[in-house]
Amino acid sequence: MPIYEDLVDKVVLLTGGANGIGRATVRAFSRQGAKVLFCDRDEKAGSALEEEVPNARFTKVDLRQETEVIRWISKAKKDFRKIDVLVNNAAIDPRISLNELTTARLDELFDINLKAFFTTARECVPSMGKGSAVVNFSSITFHNGPPSMSAYVATKAAIIGLSRSLARELGPQGIRVNTVSPGWIMTERQLKEYVDSGVKKMIKKAQCVPVLNQPEEIAEVVLFLASAASRAITGQEILADRGWCYS
Repeated sequence: MPIYEDLVDKVVLLTGGANGIGRATVRAFSRQGAKVLFCDRDEKAGSALEEEVPNARFTKVDLRQETEVIRWISKAKKDFRKIDVLVNNAAIDPRISLNELTTARLDELFDINLKAFFTTARECVPSMGKGSAVVNFSSITFHNGPPSMSAYVATKAAIIGLSRSLARELGPQGIRVNTVSPGWIMTERQLKEYVDSGVKKMIKKAQCVPVLNQPEEIAEVVLFLASAASRAITGQEILADRGWCYS
């Protein structure tokens, strides 16, 4: 893994850090010497990761509750006086067909996958200065539009728009905003619930490089976008999918 010296002692806030890509990203920032403050609803996994990883602090937060998000970020600002990096990673991706999609499920998806991104940015930006970075997670599903995921895809499309607009709004303050859109990543949950041998073959066939994507590889993309190495990049979507064919 590359070493980004400018990330040493940076204060990083990350949502959904207890499992999958989020967990890999917490570990990656810690190895860079950053202070990582991460939240999740999974208290057991979050607490275990906090014990394992140096310079990491876990807080149980339900991103559907604005007051919990504000309380978490307010404490971070009080304790550290600044925020250098915000990583909006948390999301849910249920498979729900249109005829089974209720307004309650739709509201839950938008609360976690999109509204929380607005809230974290609003609360963090006043404590972010020149050279700070926001990294928002979208998904390749915005590009390939899989069935039974229309609500999820809608949230991920909105995130790309949000990042582009925030990049313009926050640019004069020296704050960069970019989006990472991962391909199909081999997290524990994906392997347990969705990815069998047939799906693995399909993924490899769809990609230019027939190698399965791992959470740690996405974490490295986030590190790059958070570091000064990407200081000329803002308002962009980075497709980390090994060249998925969308036609």
